[in-house]
Amino acid sequence: MNILFFIVFAIICLQRIVELRIAKANEHYMKERGAIEFGQSHYPFIVLLHVSFLCSLFIEHYVKNASLNPLWILLLGFFLLLQIGRVWAIKSLGHFWNTKIIVLPDANLVKKGPYKWLPHPNYLIVALEIAVIPLIFQAYYTAVLFTILNMVMMFVRISAEEAALKSVYKDGGNLENSSL
Repeated sequence: MNILFFIVFAIICLQRIVELRIAKANEHYMKERGAIEFGQSHYPFIVLLHVSFLCSLFIEHYVKNASLNPLWILLLGFFLLLQIGRVWAIKSLGHFWNTKIIVLPDANLVKKGPYKWLPHPNYLIVALEIAVIPLIFQAYYTAVLFTILNMVMMFVRISAEEAALKSVYKDGGNLENSSL
């Protein structure tokens, strides 16, 4: 097995754990101020998707024992750029960022950072990560399968999020609440 795989895999796992702690703190902060949670029925499937992605990546890498992609340095560089985008998106939302759909009535919609240009930049970042990370390690089955599964899940998620925003805000808006 490749040492780079273990380093990247460990960083991703650690990053997700830190993000879940931030999300929990933000959930507490928002709900103390009267925020409403939406989309609870699909949330366990999002968690399952992301945990399964990591398991599939690990298993495929272990079983195939493939070498690094010949373009691994470019793919890894792109992954690192995505992490800058991820931090930017999370920081831009501040307490509004969450892995769940939690909407605070009467709050102003976030229209700064990447949210000036894209309605759901974090979802785009996650979609690109799900494709790029496995490609670094030639885990092509994981890349294809989870890119498709994530697209289906994002259709459900974004629809639920937009409906939640429209039910609370007159103009809908682009407050995005996910990073898993």
